[in-house]
Amino acid sequence: MRPPIPVLSDYGISPKHGFLPDVLPLTRLPDPYYNKWESIAANLQNLILSKRLRGVIDRLPVLSTIGLEHDAEWRRAYMLLTFFAHGYIWGGDTPCDRVPPSISVPLLDICDHLEVPPVSTYAASVLWNFKPLFVDEDIDDLDNIATLVTFTGSLDESWFYLVSVAIEARGGPIIPLMLTAISAARQGDSATVTRCLRGFAERLDDLGELLRRMHESCDPGFFYRRIRTFLAGSKNMAEAGLPHGVMYDDGSGKSKYVQYSGPSNAQSSLIQFFDVVLGVEHRPTGEKPDPASESEREGRSSVPKHNFIRDMRRYMPGPHARFLNDVGAVANIREFVESRAATDRSLSIAYDACLAMLRAFRDIHIAIVTRYIILPSRENRARSRSPEVARTNLATASKNEKHKKVKGTGGTALIPFLKQARDETGEPSVETWARKFMSRQTKVSGQNDFFLGKDEKSEALEEPLVEHGLAGTWTMDEDYGGICNY
Repeated sequence: MRPPIPVLSDYGISPKHGFLPDVLPLTRLPDPYYNKWESIAANLQNLILSKRLRGVIDRLPVLSTIGLEHDAEWRRAYMLLTFFAHGYIWGGDTPCDRVPPSISVPLLDICDHLEVPPVSTYAASVLWNFKPLFVDEDIDDLDNIATLVTFTGSLDESWFYLVSVAIEARGGPIIPLMLTAISAARQGDSATVTRCLRGFAERLDDLGELLRRMHESCDPGFFYRRIRTFLAGSKNMAEAGLPHGVMYDDGSGKSKYVQYSGPSNAQSSLIQFFDVVLGVEHRPTGEKPDPASESEREGRSSVPKHNFIRDMRRYMPGPHARFLNDVGAVANIREFVESRAATDRSLSIAYDACLAMLRAFRDIHIAIVTRYIILPSRENRARSRSPEVARTNLATASKNEKHKKVKGTGGTALIPFLKQARDETGEPSVETWARKFMSRQTKVSGQNDFFLGKDEKSEALEEPLVEHGLAGTWTMDEDYGGICNY
């Protein structure tokens, strides 16, 4: 018996706005009992700037979660406490590897309730961190949304989160559309599947245009030097000052160090939904498809089920991760298209158009990562010989001449990972021309050396390795991934 097609309401997913909450995020917790939390949130940027946040949090009493009632209240409490925790960890001259009970005790309780880890995630910084400026206008308009909390108080940081909010809102209707396509494929209704795929491709093009707007109000240098530090997790962060990770001290005396990745757009359930519903499969970074095997186009049972992208589901709200697993159990679009490739060219073209649009979306993302991480990291290393005030954190670790790696939240090889994810997007293509087109290699540009004054060896630019999360330290370990990994 075939499993039933998931019902969105069972997972708290909106047919209009997707994984964004149906009830708008609260701008304040209604119970006065939590006024101390709200007071810190209202002054977070100033407390970080003056380096007094740790002292305030150390004096903060341990508040119970008994006053949290509705889901919106639990979500805001999680968002506040994860911002406080990251500000506490990274907001001094050196990082702190212990989060005190005033934050840890309620945060761990809240995480159990929401089924999320005790670290800032995509849900905390994006899904539950926005408000509309005009309630009668839609939230998929970047000019109609604002953030609730930021570390720096800057437009750059707000814009960085809000681009993703708008993408989530604009992409929300794709979810019920493609569930309709799955149902139609079960009935053998090729016309409906084709119509849904065409609508999917058009909407994907809209998302790409939104992503292109990142540069409008987010400066790459400011993001690299100021914002991404606070978005770092505790995984693989020894050089940044967290050799063991972070301890969430619950006051029991039995707390242990843990390591978590920081927020990453690989934690976006929407982007993962696109892959799942289209049958796009991702391998561990650096692993190539086996050309001698047809399993990738037939049963595909040899594709590993454990890689960075799947691991990121642990950082999603529990119901969202379960939804992706359940959609994966019923996804049939790729098989349906392949079974009719010889007789229904319109269907094949519509399917390949979706893959092409998703691949283009990932190309835009690679360009953004290059501008916001790769290029600033090279400039950072070029300046690293200058004497500076000693300060151990993500930024100074990024300038380590010994390792020459941009350090951040917890890792895989950044550009190789993103390029492989992009290339894997085109692998299911049905039409021969489309498959050839999407497997093309991008031409490598020159290094702008007008006079060719350097020898070949010195001109080779080593790609910095940056880890995943919105902050990034990267290694070749396939268990991890990258900044805003779409």
